[in-house]
Amino acid sequence: MAVRAQFENSNDIGVFAKLTNSYCLVAIGGSENFYSVFEAELGDVMPIVHCSIAGTRIIGRLAAGNRHGLLLPSTTTDQELQHIRDSLPESVAVQRIEERLSALGNVIVCNDYVALVHPDIDRETEEIIADTLKVEVFRQTIADNVLVGSFCALSNQGGLVHSRTSIQAQEELSSLLQVPLVAGTVNRGSDVIGSGMVVNDCFAFTGMDTTSTEISLIEKIFKLQDAQPTSIVSDMRDALIDTHS
Repeated sequence: MAVRAQFENSNDIGVFAKLTNSYCLVAIGGSENFYSVFEAELGDVMPIVHCSIAGTRIIGRLAAGNRHGLLLPSTTTDQELQHIRDSLPESVAVQRIEERLSALGNVIVCNDYVALVHPDIDRETEEIIADTLKVEVFRQTIADNVLVGSFCALSNQGGLVHSRTSIQAQEELSSLLQVPLVAGTVNRGSDVIGSGMVVNDCFAFTGMDTTSTEISLIEKIFKLQDAQPTSIVSDMRDALIDTHS
């Protein structure tokens, strides 16, 4: 199910949170409303870690991760690293990496099996991504943008990419990633999808400005509405129409 949230007055919740299938990071110093949205959905399912990275709150743009691991920039302090390590499940490998493109969340987008990365990322970083996150790594652009993490949201079920991604590019990326992709927007027409939402296999959180049309596309491509009563009702309705027509 897709839920709307806001971090203080910002709809870019992908800047202030990082969601995977085994943990969720949220920036410190937000309002109670922001945390309560995550707590309500994820509280029983996974650890929700309040943290900062390099003394900032833009953790969703600085970190990249999946259920196997979490990558942090070299500017992460020892204290922050220790706090995050202590708060995450033992199965999650936490790695701090030296990389010139230090906003890792902007230059890496991944699910539990595959990662797309900025074409100019270090060879060494590419190997660390593959080892730590246990993924296949591909250097890619999305709609000619090198910041793949900013213009794409990905889960093991599907992916949402920049609205100006051509059909051909969508098909190529889709066959690389082995999940269906669709071009779309969040937050009422924003192409910066990675900043506007976070998603895993069961939940998506988007900014408050996200329209119901955008939400329904998100729920469809990430297969979030399968368990929802409304979809069961509409399936039943379709079935009834089929039998009577």
